[in-house]
Amino acid sequence: MFLRKTRVEPLPVTMSAVRMGERVLQIGVDDPRVASAIAAKVGLSGNAAIAVTDERDAARAQAATTNAGILVDVKVTPLVPLPFDNDVFDLVVVHAMRGPISSLDAHARVEAMSEWRRVLRHGGRVMTIEAGPATGLTSLFKQHRTNDSYDIVTALEAAGFRPVRVLGEREGYRFTEGMKS
Repeated sequence: MFLRKTRVEPLPVTMSAVRMGERVLQIGVDDPRVASAIAAKVGLSGNAAIAVTDERDAARAQAATTNAGILVDVKVTPLVPLPFDNDVFDLVVVHAMRGPISSLDAHARVEAMSEWRRVLRHGGRVMTIEAGPATGLTSLFKQHRTNDSYDIVTALEAAGFRPVRVLGEREGYRFTEGMKS
């Protein structure tokens, strides 16, 4: 009996539910392998872009996507305004494991989230990938710190996303989704 080795996608790729042919914007690059795997899911019929705030992250994203043979538009830009037209993307994935969104003051956070909403088409969605509670053995040795004054659901709702829900917390990640209606 032969066992066939199957390729397992990283959890953030699975949770993003990105589909072939979609137009996807990723903001930030916590893990370049995840960024390139999400970009690969859109295929030749879709479009993938990554917006980062510094050259180091741009180089990491470019190297990962080039190594995977994926064509991605990587832009170094501030979070506000984003250099994209209105209503362009089906999905915005925000890599926020390192806390760039929760560290913003409330006004700047709503401005950034309003930009995500602006570039999404009607019916498009935003997916945030943040640090969640540690699980398994990691939870015994690592304490999860949260910013109690920051609530992603409330923040996305303040930016005009409806409905907003936490999809789940698993393997140290927290996934939240909001829709542009």
